[in-house]
Amino acid sequence: MTSFWAEHVWLPSGLARGVRLVVDEGRFVSVEPRAARQPEDVKLRGVVFPGLANAHSHVFQRALRGRTQSDGDNGIAWRARMYEVADRLNPDLYLALARATYAEMALAGFTTVGEYHYLHHGPDGVPYADPNAMGAALTQAAAEVGIRLTLLDTLYLRGGLTSEGHLPTAGVQQRFSDGSVEAWASRMARVEQTELLRRGAAIHSIRAVPREEAAYAVQLVGDQPLHIYVSEQPAENLACQMFYGMTPTELLADIDALGQELTAVHATHLTERDVSLLADTECQVVVCPTSEQDMADGIPQVRRLLDSGVPVAIGTDQHAFIDPFVELRELEMHERLDSGERGRISTAQLIRCGSVHGYQSLGWYDGGAIAPGLLADFITVDLESTRTAGSKAAEILYTASACDVLTVVVGGRTIVEDGQHAFGPVAPLMREALSLIRDQS
Repeated sequence: MTSFWAEHVWLPSGLARGVRLVVDEGRFVSVEPRAARQPEDVKLRGVVFPGLANAHSHVFQRALRGRTQSDGDNGIAWRARMYEVADRLNPDLYLALARATYAEMALAGFTTVGEYHYLHHGPDGVPYADPNAMGAALTQAAAEVGIRLTLLDTLYLRGGLTSEGHLPTAGVQQRFSDGSVEAWASRMARVEQTELLRRGAAIHSIRAVPREEAAYAVQLVGDQPLHIYVSEQPAENLACQMFYGMTPTELLADIDALGQELTAVHATHLTERDVSLLADTECQVVVCPTSEQDMADGIPQVRRLLDSGVPVAIGTDQHAFIDPFVELRELEMHERLDSGERGRISTAQLIRCGSVHGYQSLGWYDGGAIAPGLLADFITVDLESTRTAGSKAAEILYTASACDVLTVVVGGRTIVEDGQHAFGPVAPLMREALSLIRDQS
């Protein structure tokens, strides 16, 4: 049993002062506001937040940061480079990159990540001896870092959608495909869950999975978390309208895919009916503000979703940034720019978007908040850094960055202390992984 004490802690009821936290067997045993510090308590500096969830990640795309941001072709060159990186990776390289990327997430304050995993097979789509070798690299990396992982094993069967129908996979896309829903489900079922790993599923998109196969996949997934790209770009909506005669959300409703376990990723270009369908069926949404900015995909209507009762979580997607404070601020700043009003999303709502909504989306229903009985995942943020000095504890979300995270605790275990991961410096790990990938022919 371990006890902590902090001057400022974000609880489900709001910011509390003088809070004593007692942790045993990975969970909060008691949470006492306005409590005196006991001699055995570990004093936590700064402001304590619940653990934050990165609900949408593509580890391999971390290799593109700082190498594609100046391309001015609406993503054509970015996509080509993305495929090039995917084609270079093998399980060993994937492990090295994932280890460094997940460690970077931990340093930034993420305690849980949802990996949208579709890089399954070897060159030309030939399975490895272990058909889950690439996924195993991700799970090993997360375990070594100490971060929770929901492996969203992704169904990917086609190379795109036009007004005339689906295109076959080509080139590196063959590494993404299992060939059939049955083969995908069979391989996915071999993934064994652990204390830090939960199994989830994803249907890549209506572009990559035809309607009949998507409907079959929904039946096989059952009550596991299910994620899917929805209305990421206007072109996706147009192709779906022209071929199926409906929006992607309407198609998902038509095949009974909508429900509490479904999370729509991006959901940038929704109609009013789309929002109503998601709300009525208690779906969730994950938005990735910095990635959506980088790809010029548009601005999700987060206030409209929240007002409709749709929980919204955040993700870093292609990792142009790995900083939950930037992602959360952008939710409010986008709303300000769009509406001409300030204070569109409260600080408490933003924290829920970063924590409990993400945890729920990824199937960790027993986490995402600081309360008795829940997973003991939390972070501390410095109130005295160059960036945060002078900030009110209640407004530090607007001034802090990933660099201000001091402590990260997952399941009661400290994995980041004084801003340093248990690994030691993470930058050398990242440089080495990226160098190995770029040297791979």
